[in-house]
Amino acid sequence: MNPRDILIKKYFENTSLVSSDIESFDRFIEFELQKIVDENGTILPTIIPHTIDEFKIKFGKITIGKPEITEADGSKRPVYPIEGRLRKISYAAPLYIEISAHVDGIQRESFTAQIGNFPIMLKSKFCHLYGKTEKELIELGEDPFDPGGYFIVNGTEKVLINVEDLAPNKMLVEKNNLGPTKFTGKLFSEHGAYKIPHTFEKLKDDIFYLSFTRVKRVPLVVILKALGMIKDEEIMTTINSEFKDEVYINLFEHVSIKSEEEALDFVAKKIGITQAKEIRIERMKEILDKYLLPHLGTSMDDRMYKAKNLCKLLKKYIAVSNGKIGKDDKDHYMNKRLKLSGVLLSDLFRVNLKVLIGDLLYNFQRIVKRGKFPSIKVIIRDKLLTQRIYSSMATGNWVGGRKGIAQRMQRLNYLESLSHLQRVVSPLSASQENFDARALHSTHLGRLCPIETPEGTNIGLRKNLALLTQISQDKEEDEIVKILKTSGVKLAR
Repeated sequence: MNPRDILIKKYFENTSLVSSDIESFDRFIEFELQKIVDENGTILPTIIPHTIDEFKIKFGKITIGKPEITEADGSKRPVYPIEGRLRKISYAAPLYIEISAHVDGIQRESFTAQIGNFPIMLKSKFCHLYGKTEKELIELGEDPFDPGGYFIVNGTEKVLINVEDLAPNKMLVEKNNLGPTKFTGKLFSEHGAYKIPHTFEKLKDDIFYLSFTRVKRVPLVVILKALGMIKDEEIMTTINSEFKDEVYINLFEHVSIKSEEEALDFVAKKIGITQAKEIRIERMKEILDKYLLPHLGTSMDDRMYKAKNLCKLLKKYIAVSNGKIGKDDKDHYMNKRLKLSGVLLSDLFRVNLKVLIGDLLYNFQRIVKRGKFPSIKVIIRDKLLTQRIYSSMATGNWVGGRKGIAQRMQRLNYLESLSHLQRVVSPLSASQENFDARALHSTHLGRLCPIETPEGTNIGLRKNLALLTQISQDKEEDEIVKILKTSGVKLAR
């Protein structure tokens, strides 16, 4: 046998064509689920019994079982994918969470409750088929060549389509043909449930402006001063003295603002906060902490860090607008990210957990109003989370108004099934021209198939991964920082 053939055979024996998607799902279950629960860790009801001062509901560890079925007589047993297909049931595993109730700082009750069932991806670590040999798969009624990477919801095989999106937390500077500003810098800051657009502009008055959430076109220098970077000299040296003329104009324009409070008050008035000065400043601090570059942190300790990063972003913006460096290409694959099953399910679970918490609070407060003090065990509706997740998986309607994320798997032939599992869609509208987004880009080479795309309105927007594409997953920043530190890199924080 030819050595090349042996290598190819070995590669396909050990690597699945959908391994990236399966890895993404495993990562979601092992790490992201707990992170999402921790984000909503403490719940404080607004209506509590008169006899107590403080009541808290705390969420602890979340665990997931193996796929099982509860029969009509209440008995539970493991369920395999073939049974899910034949009996029109979902291949899902139970989700358990530790819940404790605290009255005036003392734990009153603690228990583990099932909060719902979660669909399990075939061939993932949490699937009964994981690690099975060819013979065992045949005995379980499965095709040994089936790659997995899909779900079974109400007996239907569902594929989660990979979504192509612009890279978050990265500023891209583009040239404008119309409007008051020649260049615009755009950045989407992503942190948990937040995805906040930030816009950098330079208007005809030569002042640099920043917009984010309800803060519209506020001078950037004032934002820097509000974050604690008061000294003009510090602002100048952090941005870079190479661009001193342009920065001087901005500093001179706002030279009268000499303290953090004055800067906060200036921004608060600019965005229309009309309360008393103290409240105005407090609200402004909250907006800066929560919504300005939240990926860098959301506490007051991160303000100077944010100021330094804003200077770094402004430096890039000035360099591009002066022609020192080229403008960014939106269609370059370096500036794109693919949202695989794990990220899509994170979005879905995060929103639906909030709905479950809202329902739990409503039930608790309703019973308290009647003069009773309910046990948390009684008021959790586990079917709520399950039904909402199944509904999204069945219809394809996702959070954020996106449609067609979950699709019925095409089984016309084996190659079509593989193609469907490798699909990548762009969130751009098919009815608009978007010529550049539809064109084949040189960075697609080896990543996306240059031929497989539909003819018609979706051309270039619906693509497919190249056959051997493997997608790298998100890595924990702490690990990378540790490696950099050992390599001798010093933190500028």
